[in-house]
Amino acid sequence: MVMHLDAASADYQAIHDNFRWQVPARYNIGVDICGRWAADRTRFALYYEDDAGNTSAWTFWDLQRAANRLSNVLGALGSLTGDRVAIMMPQRPHTGIAHVAVYQMGAVALPLSHLFGPDALEYRLADAGAHVAIVDETTLPKLLEIRDRLPGLKHIIGVDIDPATAAAAGVKPWDAVLEHASPRYVPVDTAADDPAMIIYTSGTTGNPKGALMAHRTLIGNLSGFVCSHDYFPQPGDLFWSPADWAWTGGLFDVLLPVWRFGMPLLAYKGRFDAEKAFYLIEKYGVRNTFLFPTALKMMMKAVPEPKARYDLDLRTIMSAGEPVGEAVFHWAQEKLGVTINEMFGQTEMNYVIGNCNAAWPARPGAMGRAYPGHRVGIIDELGNPLPPGETGEVAVHRVCNGQPDPVILLEYWKKPAATAEKFIGPEGDAGWGRTGDLARLDADGYFWYQGRADDVFKSGGYRIGPSEIENCLLKHAAVANAAVIGVPDETRGTVVKAFIVLQPGVAGSEALVGELQAHVRKTLAPYETPKAIEFVDALPMTTTGKIQRRVLRQREIERTGNQS
Repeated sequence: MVMHLDAASADYQAIHDNFRWQVPARYNIGVDICGRWAADRTRFALYYEDDAGNTSAWTFWDLQRAANRLSNVLGALGSLTGDRVAIMMPQRPHTGIAHVAVYQMGAVALPLSHLFGPDALEYRLADAGAHVAIVDETTLPKLLEIRDRLPGLKHIIGVDIDPATAAAAGVKPWDAVLEHASPRYVPVDTAADDPAMIIYTSGTTGNPKGALMAHRTLIGNLSGFVCSHDYFPQPGDLFWSPADWAWTGGLFDVLLPVWRFGMPLLAYKGRFDAEKAFYLIEKYGVRNTFLFPTALKMMMKAVPEPKARYDLDLRTIMSAGEPVGEAVFHWAQEKLGVTINEMFGQTEMNYVIGNCNAAWPARPGAMGRAYPGHRVGIIDELGNPLPPGETGEVAVHRVCNGQPDPVILLEYWKKPAATAEKFIGPEGDAGWGRTGDLARLDADGYFWYQGRADDVFKSGGYRIGPSEIENCLLKHAAVANAAVIGVPDETRGTVVKAFIVLQPGVAGSEALVGELQAHVRKTLAPYETPKAIEFVDALPMTTTGKIQRRVLRQREIERTGNQS
C-alpha cells in the first residue's frame, strides 16, 4: 500500500495530521496500474463503446498482453528509457494499452488531445522531441499535415487506419505490428522520481509549457482521489468520465487511479451529450464519475428529473475545473441522491484541495479542504502565508508533515527559468508551488475561490491560455492584432472572447467572424475557438507594448455587470 485513510474517522484534522505517504524508492506506473493485476486472468478492467454502438470488454490480462507486445514493438523501433512517445487518441482500449506500454519500458508518454489542430500538435511534438506517435483515424490526418516539419518523428503506429492510407503514408498498422511481437516483457526497474510523462499546460505568455511528471505523481494523486469518491474503491464501483485521457483530468483523475486500484472503467469514444451520459451511466451501472460543471449543467437542463427516466445507481460525483454552483449542487443531492465533491488542482500539482462528504461536510460553493498529504496555503506576493479571511494565491508546499509531496511536478520541460518561477518562499525557502489562482481560507480550513491571478481561464473544464489563440488569429490575413479573455456564460461558466484589430481597409462583418472562428477551429482545438468576437480600433497596451487583458476584462464587467 502507498497510502492509508481511516474511513471510520470523521475528524478532518486528525486525518490530515496523521497521514503519511508511503512512496517506494522503485516504482513504475505501468506495473502498478496493470501488471500487478494481470496475474488474475479474470479480473475485469474495461468496457468500451464507440459512437456507433460497437462494444468490447477487456480484462487486465488482455490489456497487459497487448501492452507487452507494444513495448516490444517500440523497443524494436528504437525507443529507449526516457524517449518520448506521443499518444494521440481519444478514449479507447488502445490508449490505455499505450500508456501501460510506455511506462513499463521507462519511456516518457506524451499524451496529446485528439481535439488539437495541426499547429497545436506541431509545437508540442517538436518541443518534446517525440520520435514515435501512436494515432488513430481521428488524429492521423492532422499529423500528416505537419509530418514534413517534424524531422525527429521517425515512426507512426496507426489504429483503425485504412490499409491503403497506411501504406501510402508509411504508417505501421497496430494489429499488424503487434501480431508478431512477443506477449512477454520484463518491465524496466524505474525509480519513483524517474520521468513518466509530459503534459502541456497553457500559459498567459509565450508557448505552452510541458510539465514533466514523475512515476510517483500517481501516488500523490491517490489520497485526493480516494477522498473525492468517498473512500474509493467500494464493492461494485465502476467508473466513467467524459474527460479526455490526454489531460490531467482524464489521466490522473480517472484512468490511472481507477486501474491502480484494480477497478473497472468505461471508455466511451464519442462527443459528450447529456442524455447519452445518462444512458451510459444506466447501461453500464456506473457508480462513480468525474463530470465538469459544464457537463453537469447540461445534464440538469436536459433531464431535470433523471430518476423518472433512468435507473441510476450513482454513488459518487467529483467535479473540477470551475465552481459547480449551488443550483447544480442541490440538484445532484435532490435528484441524483449524490453530494458532489468538488476538487481543485492543476497539472503541475493535482488533486490537492477538495471535499469528501463521507469524512467532512461539503459546503456549496467551497473548493474544499486540503486533502491528506498536501500542505496547501494562501500566500502573498513574497510567499508568506496569509491568515484566514485574507485573499491571496493558492499554493502547495513541497513538504507536508515532514515528507516530500509526491504530486508536485519534476520541472517544466526545457524551461529551467519557468520551473524556478513556479516556486516561491520567504527567506530562500522557495517551497511554495504557485497555482496562479486566488482564494481565501476560512476558519474551518475551507478554501473559497476568488478568481485567476493571471490571464489563464477555464472554459468547459479546459484550462485555456490566451497566447496560443491570439497567435493563431494573427496568422489570418485580416487580423492586425488580437487579445483573448474569458467572459461569463450561463452554461459553460466562461467562454472565449476575442478582441480583433483589423488590417487597414478590412471591414468587420458577421461573415468575417465566422471565417475567423473557422480559422481557429481548424488549427487549434474546438474549445479554444472564440464564441464571441468584437472588432475594435485599438487594444489597451502598456508602455512596453504588452496587451492589458485586465483592462478588457474590466470593460466586460462594467458592460455586463457580471464577473467571470
